[in-house]
Amino acid sequence: MRITSSAFENREQIPGKYTCNGENINPPLKFSEVPGEAKSLVLIIDDPDAPSGTWIHWIVYNISPNLREVGENSIPDDGEEGTTTFGKPGYGGPCPPSGVHRYFFKLYALDKTLSLEKNPDKETILRNMQGAIIAQAELIGLYTQQK
Repeated sequence: MRITSSAFENREQIPGKYTCNGENINPPLKFSEVPGEAKSLVLIIDDPDAPSGTWIHWIVYNISPNLREVGENSIPDDGEEGTTTFGKPGYGGPCPPSGVHRYFFKLYALDKTLSLEKNPDKETILRNMQGAIIAQAELIGLYTQQK
């Protein structure tokens, strides 16, 4: 399984448009080689370099396994959003206080759909994914706060 973006390459700079210094919208994403037995996909974007611990920028779960593309500034069809570290659902772009941070775009294929309360947090989603992950992929983007 693979996750890519037409906006940046793996381990390359995320354009400012997708950050707090720009339009703060999600970048376009493409999913490929999703296993045929997948029942749903989960997308989690986080920053493990945040000073206060891993910062969750976006969570979308129960994405259709047939989806191959997430458009710029859009929520995947049928996807449900979880609560981020910003305290609400929805995409929140990179906005590090200083230095270069890594942003992990993690895609998981599950053998089930998740039945959860509205806007769950990352821990709840990960707990409910246990034993159901059949494939995973990751794309890493970098961003340095602009002065």
